[in-house]
Amino acid sequence: FFARGAHNARMESRIVHLHAVPQRREAVASLIHHEFWTEVPGASVEKMAARLRQASTSDALPLCLIALRGDELLGAVNLVDNDDDDHTDWLPWLAGMVVAAPHRGQGVGSQLVRSLLVEAKRLRFDRVYFGTDGPRFYERLGAVVHDVPRPGFWFMRFDL
Repeated sequence: FFARGAHNARMESRIVHLHAVPQRREAVASLIHHEFWTEVPGASVEKMAARLRQASTSDALPLCLIALRGDELLGAVNLVDNDDDDHTDWLPWLAGMVVAAPHRGQGVGSQLVRSLLVEAKRLRFDRVYFGTDGPRFYERLGAVVHDVPRPGFWFMRFDL
């Protein structure tokens, strides 16, 4: 009993579709908004939550996966039709990948990305595109540079 209880205190994170735990939507929206959107005029947590409502099934885009440890939100990642109006022929896109600051460097981001790639394969996509200012993390997971539109920013892809 005590050993099991001690193990539960260090529970592994689990990846779930956001639509399966809709009560987490506002927290996920807040996490994504505060990581990427605070400087964007007109952006808000409420607007991000509305976008996340579109991820309402596991069988079509958009998808939102979240990492939980117990009831604690660790991070999120999305698979969307498009994340760049200049490249509408590239699809789908990994977007809004974020791990809450206290949980960074613990493998949560890698777990989220790997789970997202499994979902993309399941949906019969051959590639997943994304933009980043931090390519090394993704290269370690198998991504390749697709294009460098400006210094310090990369379009990358995973070939599935």
